[in-house]
Amino acid sequence: MDINPAIFREYDIRGRVDSDFSNDILVALGRAAGTFFRQNACQSVVLGWDARLSSPVLADFLGRGFLAAGLEVVELGAVPTPALYYAVDALEADAGAMITGSHNPPEYNGIKLQRGPDPVFGRDIRRIYELLVRGEFESGEGRRRRHEGILERYREFLRSRLRTVDRRLRVVVDSGNGMGGLVAPDLYRELGVEVVSLYGEPDGRFPHHHPDPTVEENLRDLRKLVVEEGADLGLAFDGDADRVGAVEEKGGILWGDDLLTLFARQVLAEHPGATIIGDVKCSDRFFADVEGRGGKVLWNRTGHSLLKARLREEKALLAGEWSGHFCFADRFPGFDDGIYAGGRLLEITAAGKEPLSRRLRDLPQMISLPEIRVECSDEKKFAVVERVKQRLSRCYDTITLDGVRVRFPDGWALVRASNTQPALVLRYEARDRLSLEQIRREVETVLEESLIG
Repeated sequence: MDINPAIFREYDIRGRVDSDFSNDILVALGRAAGTFFRQNACQSVVLGWDARLSSPVLADFLGRGFLAAGLEVVELGAVPTPALYYAVDALEADAGAMITGSHNPPEYNGIKLQRGPDPVFGRDIRRIYELLVRGEFESGEGRRRRHEGILERYREFLRSRLRTVDRRLRVVVDSGNGMGGLVAPDLYRELGVEVVSLYGEPDGRFPHHHPDPTVEENLRDLRKLVVEEGADLGLAFDGDADRVGAVEEKGGILWGDDLLTLFARQVLAEHPGATIIGDVKCSDRFFADVEGRGGKVLWNRTGHSLLKARLREEKALLAGEWSGHFCFADRFPGFDDGIYAGGRLLEITAAGKEPLSRRLRDLPQMISLPEIRVECSDEKKFAVVERVKQRLSRCYDTITLDGVRVRFPDGWALVRASNTQPALVLRYEARDRLSLEQIRREVETVLEESLIG
């Protein structure tokens, strides 16, 4: 088999359906992942998939590989990714596999793996690749069965971990034709919220907009409807609902580090001195706010798997990313769940007298740009970032935890390699527009020279 090694990424396995995931490759992937699970004392795996048109077929052939490796396969059907995380524990399974392309375009798909409560990532992903290319597979006769009703149990679980809203709220929920629409609108209504549902029917063609709440264009319809409906806020999920974005009542976007600041304030008010984790893409003002409120704040590399692992390692109560992954260990098991995080934002909105648009007005006023992605091949991207780091570290203070974050007198810039796409990820923040333009111009001049080599 002609296997593309680039599909084995840091956090998951992800590639193009038409070229990277033939039926034979999927069966072999299932046998390799199943062998990894068997070697780590796993006997059963929960299998779910998202709304993408290719996902049921991928799940079928991956499941055949699990069976050939001797695993019991428990099929959930179409579910949000966090529902699968929940099911691993609720059904007392040893492992989980979710077929999802997350926020990637429809022609992509992928596999997220879990062993017990822990994500499979990094060296474990590389171990599965090694087993695959060597053909070192466990053999057995597994069995496959279908489990019905997990979505109802998952919704009840979320309901038990969230507080009923004690004042009238109106929220617009944009599920982006992804998996959030199966759970979030009904859950929020049960919490006492008036819900206006937008694009709630799962449709793997994503006919209205791409389900990625980090892209401003994808929030256009939500922002418009929030204002028209006089809603208190709007929520938007990515395709598999493990991430959430938000819009305040005036239609302004609350980016991931704004939400993380709000969540951190709620956690610290109830748990003084708690440890809070943010990724390298978050604003300086988030880190300063946590420290100013007596919390212990930690920097982390970007990546949902890395975030969950660090949360457990540091016994933190909250970890989050600019991209909208939020992991709560406060009243929750610690996995990233956009639907649950949306429920926490409803709590925060209801608990305060001021509208969301005024909740962060005490923070330093900064100007930032949404995440910028620059196409760069998987073969080149890490080398390009290394060249940028070497150039800029000669003149500025840098943080090299994940790519290079450069501190300027009036702001900062980040250049890192995406672990999910053939791209470089850029972020900028500064005190004023002029400083922002100067920082961007300097960094991108260095980047252009580094791309040439």
